[in-house]
Amino acid sequence: MIPSASTPASTLAFVESPVQLLNVLEWAHAENSPAPGPLLGAVPRQPTAASRAAGRPHAPLIVVLPPTDPMSRGQLRRVAALARDEGFTVRWQEARGGAGAPFKALAALAAEVRRAERIVVGDPFSRFVQLLLAPAARSAELVVVDDGTATMEFLAQLGRGERLRRWHRTGGGTASRVRELAYAPVSGTARRRLTPGGRRRVRVFTSMPVPPLPGMELRVNDFAWTRSRFGPPRLTKGTDLVGTSLVETGVVDPARYLDAVCALSREHGATRYFAHRRESPQKLRALSEAAGLEIVRPDLPLELIARRGPVGRTIVSFPSTVVHTLPYALAGTGVTVAVCDVEPAWLTDAASPRARGFLAAVTDTARDVRRLPAQAAPAAG
Repeated sequence: MIPSASTPASTLAFVESPVQLLNVLEWAHAENSPAPGPLLGAVPRQPTAASRAAGRPHAPLIVVLPPTDPMSRGQLRRVAALARDEGFTVRWQEARGGAGAPFKALAALAAEVRRAERIVVGDPFSRFVQLLLAPAARSAELVVVDDGTATMEFLAQLGRGERLRRWHRTGGGTASRVRELAYAPVSGTARRRLTPGGRRRVRVFTSMPVPPLPGMELRVNDFAWTRSRFGPPRLTKGTDLVGTSLVETGVVDPARYLDAVCALSREHGATRYFAHRRESPQKLRALSEAAGLEIVRPDLPLELIARRGPVGRTIVSFPSTVVHTLPYALAGTGVTVAVCDVEPAWLTDAASPRARGFLAAVTDTARDVRRLPAQAAPAAG
C-alpha cells in the first residue's frame, strides 16, 4: 500500500542523508521478505488488521529533510529517484537554509507525525528529528535505521542512559553550553521515546555489530535490496581508496591525512579515490596532486556505486561506515575490503576525547575485512 497525498501514512520515514534513504529502502525490502532467522531481542507482536489484510507492512511515506551542501542534495535526489522507481512516495521537505525553515517544516509535518503508527528515523542525534518525535503518539513504534557508524554510539549512549551526543563533538564554548542547556528538555524527551519500555516499541535495522538493548528488537541489514538490484560488478585489477570526512569534522589533522593517503596509494598501487560527499574541493585537489589519484565524486552512496561497478579487487578505507557495509553489499564478488587504522598522532587537539576509542572500535568490530599491516601507515612525526 502506497499512501496517497490525501491518505495519512501509517509509516513515516525521515531521512537527512543519502545513506539513510538507502537504508530505509533496505528496511522496507527486509520487512517484506521472510526473516532469515530469529530476530535478536525480538518481542512477539500481534498483527494489525491492516497487516493481516495486506500480508505485509505499509510502505512508508519517505520524507527527505535535505542538508544544504550541494553534494548531499544531489545524491539524495538520485536515491529518491530510485525509491520512486520502487513505488515509494517521497516528499522533499526543506527544513534548513533560513531562520523560519525548521518551524515551517515542523508545522507541515506535526499532524502526520501524531497520526503515524510507525516512525522510521535515520539519525536519532538530529535535533530536527528529536523535535519531530515530540508530537509522536506514545504508542507509535520507532524504527532506527543506520546513519553509518553513529548507530554504534547511539546504542552505547542509550544503554548508559546518557544524553545523545555525536562522538566527534567536543564541549564547545559558553554559547554552545547555553544552547545545550536550553535544548535539554527536547533531547531528554527524544531519548525516552527511543528507549523501549511499556508501550514504546523500538526496533533497530543495522549493519553495525551492536547488541540490542533489553526490550529492543534488532535486525541485520545485509543489503539484500542492493544486491538484488545491482551487479555483480566488473572488477578491475587495481585498488580503490575510500575517502572520509574525518578532516572536515575536525578529528584528523589535514597534513596527516594527506600523508596517509599518499602512503596507502604507494603501498597498494591505488589509482582512484572515492571521495566522501563532505570532503572539500581544496582537500581533494591536494590529494590528487600529491598522490596522483583520480578523484571520483560518486553520485550515489558507495554501496550502490561499488555494486554497480567497475570496482577494484581491493578497496582500502580508513575506519568508517563502509568497512561494515561493503562486505555485505559485495558478498560473493571477490572484492577484498581492507581497513587502515587512524594513528593517535593523526588526531587534532580539538578531537573529542572519545574519538580514539570510537575509531578503534569501528575497525576492531568490522567483519570480513583485512587489517592492513602497520607499515602501511606513515610514521608519526
